[in-house]
Amino acid sequence: MAKIPKILHSHIDTAFPANVCLLGSVLPSGFAQVTPRGGTMVFDDEHIGLWERGTGSTADNMADGTKLTIYFRKPALREEGVLPRGGIARFYGTAKIYKSGPVYDEVWKRLVQPEKDRDPDKKGYAVLMTVDRAEDLAGQPLALD
Repeated sequence: MAKIPKILHSHIDTAFPANVCLLGSVLPSGFAQVTPRGGTMVFDDEHIGLWERGTGSTADNMADGTKLTIYFRKPALREEGVLPRGGIARFYGTAKIYKSGPVYDEVWKRLVQPEKDRDPDKKGYAVLMTVDRAEDLAGQPLALD
């Protein structure tokens, strides 16, 4: 399991709307599915949380154990020297779905308001991605703390 560098926590949590994280998964056809996720957040040092509204091909193919990639880019972090290769970090991991319970409630609680507004009936669900690998654009492990 990899750690999400502490210096990136607040940047990921506030990525919406200017630097929305991209979520990558693989469709049954073998093609990559890449979609923006405004509700991406650092849940803790080893997990990224998402709110999945439950529509579209990403949700149709998401289950416990689904392999996911989170692509984060914030150009200002390149200029600051935090992520010198394009201001980019990639996180690879495995999904766990929560349709009720404490994790579900906590992800909803932390969700940015515009994403809550897009799911007013709370029909979506929480996803925690356990981070197995965290790297920069060159594929080197993130070692920022």
